[in-house]
Amino acid sequence: MKWLGLLLLISLCLSCSHYKDALSPEEALTSFKLSDDRLAVSVFAAEPHVLDPVEMVFDEDGNAFVVEMPDYPSKPEDGTLGGAIRMLIDTNNDGRTDSMTVFADHLSEATSILPWQGGLLVTAAPNILFLKDTTGDHRADVKEILFTGFFADNSEAQITNLRYSIDNWIYASNTGREGEIRFTRNPKAAPVSVKGGDFRFRLDRGQFEVESSSGQFGLAIDDWGNRFFTENSLHIQQAPIPARYLYRHKHLPTVEPTVNISDHDPIMFQKTPAPYWRQERTKRRNEQFEAAKLSDRHEYADDHFTGASGGTYYGGNALPKDYYGSIFTGEVAGNLVHRDVLKRSPNSPQFIAQRGNQEAAHEFLASTDPWFRPVNFTVGPDGALYVIDMYRQHIETPTAIPEDLKEDMDFMNGSKLGRIYRIADKTSKTAIGQPKLRSKTSAELVALLGHTNQWWRLQAQRLLLEKQDKSVVLALKDLFIKDMDPRTRLHAFFVLEGLNALDANLVKQAMQDAQPEIRAYGVMMAEHFPGTLPQLIEKANDPSVPVAFQAALSLGQFPTQQVTTALANLLEKHGKDTWFRTAVLSSELGSSTGFARHLVSSAYFNSISPEKDTFLTDLAFVVGSRNRKGEAVQLLSLFSNQPHWQQIVFTGLTNGAKSAGVPLDDRLKSMIDPQVRRTGPPGVQNNSLPNKTND
Repeated sequence: MKWLGLLLLISLCLSCSHYKDALSPEEALTSFKLSDDRLAVSVFAAEPHVLDPVEMVFDEDGNAFVVEMPDYPSKPEDGTLGGAIRMLIDTNNDGRTDSMTVFADHLSEATSILPWQGGLLVTAAPNILFLKDTTGDHRADVKEILFTGFFADNSEAQITNLRYSIDNWIYASNTGREGEIRFTRNPKAAPVSVKGGDFRFRLDRGQFEVESSSGQFGLAIDDWGNRFFTENSLHIQQAPIPARYLYRHKHLPTVEPTVNISDHDPIMFQKTPAPYWRQERTKRRNEQFEAAKLSDRHEYADDHFTGASGGTYYGGNALPKDYYGSIFTGEVAGNLVHRDVLKRSPNSPQFIAQRGNQEAAHEFLASTDPWFRPVNFTVGPDGALYVIDMYRQHIETPTAIPEDLKEDMDFMNGSKLGRIYRIADKTSKTAIGQPKLRSKTSAELVALLGHTNQWWRLQAQRLLLEKQDKSVVLALKDLFIKDMDPRTRLHAFFVLEGLNALDANLVKQAMQDAQPEIRAYGVMMAEHFPGTLPQLIEKANDPSVPVAFQAALSLGQFPTQQVTTALANLLEKHGKDTWFRTAVLSSELGSSTGFARHLVSSAYFNSISPEKDTFLTDLAFVVGSRNRKGEAVQLLSLFSNQPHWQQIVFTGLTNGAKSAGVPLDDRLKSMIDPQVRRTGPPGVQNNSLPNKTND
């Protein structure tokens, strides 16, 4: 029997050899390869001070709070919950955590935190909580459920990513999961459905609503409020049209609000071989595809994005200036940190995410340690980029792995470990002291709106919103009008908005600003000042694409014929872009028969092009779906003796009516050209509004 025991021992050893052991924090540092030798990585925190970290933020006083998720990938069967928020402390100011206190514990899958009014907002599905310490012991003694009703059955795809944006709204990702969200501070408020979208809210005004996009874990917001979100294999996406415009009438053809903006998907460059279970699972799946003769299906075990996580905007000042504006994203399956450089599309509100010049064939940071799991990032008051490393042997949904491959896998291996790294220029200081912004006067906070580090600017803006101190209104107006830095001007503009101190003159001033993004916000805020409509109409001719696009959206808020010509001009000039067409169609006026009549009279339909076909098909779809008495007949009658356009209209009307389950007006068949009647609806694509591929 000795041989049997020896065979068993050899078998066990072979099984163990599938996966490597953990490294110490110092050993892990040596596994990193940075693309830029100007930079250095150091340990900011490690076990036992932090375990299973998934997010870290610095509050206004510079205190670091970390969310821990030790129960991942499943909730404990005995009902105990290990989720916690810890406050990390550097007692000797050497740049490394040497102490901690537990701010809150026994949390169910908390994933995200945001400083607010001296406490923390926390996403912990199905809720968004407010936790606060009122006794000075650094432990939360206030626990309030603010919002509830979020999906709570998948820890990788729940409410998360709390982010305070330049526009004073707080955004959160919801992965498009269904949910009827209620606001507990206002029980009479109607619940909001978030199915298919994300979520945003303002506690200062008690507002909450669904938002376009369906981000998973990772939400980056740039200096101008543009949002970019992460979703596993799609590492950077954008949703150009906010939900309040996209859903302002319910008859648009099906719209996919998000778009993948990477120009280099799906390739990444990892330095770790794929783990055994993934290699084996991929081999089996590809064999199944081949056996089923699915030649278009092929799976890759490595070097392709599958676990993108934590996309974060870098607006700090501790990396060289050429890194400002980058998006950093972790790839937990590839054990690397990816960087994107954003560029505006010349003819569209879409961005393009490109690799940096130094990263054409390798990543910003890649590790040879397969335990390195960079799930998230933050930028500190010192301007450094902090990498949140969950440090686990395995990160994958267990149900997605065959049972026999799970036999030698311990999904909790590493649950007592966790690291946070600091990346900065080699010459930068490791510690800058505590900012202590809460004790600053309002005037001192106004001055900080011009700081070079976005962290300071946003903290100052948020604190001024919380204070509601109107004594600084004149100083803010002065800053908005005179400051040379457009980012500072925009912060001042939205602090004024948060103090209810904007007026028509300031909005007109914004619409004339030298910075296009400020002009675009001026256009947006003009919606609240009807007297600025003439200036808003002028912005339809703005040379900047983002400004013209916002005009296309905002003009639709005015149900007056005054804006018809401006919308038509926008369509003529920018109509090749799918987002502009959607912007026009999303409004009542832009999808009306009156607007179609204006286009006919202005010779828009004197020439044929694919984008005009698409626009008219979708406009007819709206009319067919809306089913107003006589409207379909009015639309078709605009195109007498024009078989091409009749075909287009008839197709759109038919599909719209079918979608809404309403009958089509019988008079239409007698109105259309005999040839069209014989051939029936042509094969023009319906639902041609934005989708995940570029136009």
